[in-house]
Amino acid sequence: MAERVARPRVGHIQFLNCLPIYWGLMRSGTLLDVDLHKDSPDRLSAALVAGDLDIGPITLMEYLKHTDELLLLPDLAVGSDGPVLSVNMVSTRPLAELDGARVALGSTSRTGVMLAQLLLAERYDVRPDYFRCPPDLTQMLLEADAGVLIGDVALRAYYEAPLRGLTVTDLGQAWREWSGLPMVFAVWAVRRDFAAAHPGLVKEVHEAFLRSRDLCLSELDQVAEAAARWETFDAATLATYFRTLDFSLGERQVAGLREFARRVAALGEVPALPDGGPEFFAG
Repeated sequence: MAERVARPRVGHIQFLNCLPIYWGLMRSGTLLDVDLHKDSPDRLSAALVAGDLDIGPITLMEYLKHTDELLLLPDLAVGSDGPVLSVNMVSTRPLAELDGARVALGSTSRTGVMLAQLLLAERYDVRPDYFRCPPDLTQMLLEADAGVLIGDVALRAYYEAPLRGLTVTDLGQAWREWSGLPMVFAVWAVRRDFAAAHPGLVKEVHEAFLRSRDLCLSELDQVAEAAARWETFDAATLATYFRTLDFSLGERQVAGLREFARRVAALGEVPALPDGGPEFFAG
């Protein structure tokens, strides 16, 4: 009798931007087939790299540092082709005036932080004094002239910070204007060793994620209404947000990923992608 394979250990980002993926998994019953681990992007990325997860979302920066251990799942990501709404720099002055100023980096996203640093250095030609701190805007701006936020706190800041006289720069939109390409903030990946040992399982999980995404995209208004019951945002705001996000990873998104990877590799932040990369799971 064949040995029973344990349920795949699958990560899930506990932010609103991944609620559409989770909604579909819940509706389809797929949650019963996986050992789901919910956490922040940085913790999930670390768990996948450490081998404590088999499949899951990983920030683009961490994927780029560990391409030798991971394969991407095709056509699945969290990104934007223009505004993203939830990856922002909030500042007390225009970005071009931040040379030498203190800029607080929220500690939950390496990709959003790297994008902010890249834009400030290469697009605005400024060199701020960076420091890391928890992603609380009020605390950040007590010590800094600007702060980088991602996720739910960034979405709140997008709407609330202008009412406080602060400038909000949507980093997804800034990247689109600068590069002409979409921005990919997180991808889904599988450990190479797990994919080699259990290609059928990986294929099933990948297909379940794609079905989940497509189901949710067909029911976005219902998802937003349900989420608004326990979130601080109303249904209309959530529906707008979910429609703004890009959960695909097609040719344009891969081109954006490669361009971001090229720029950060030139700074020595990550290894260069292998020729022909990134590599995808093809089970």
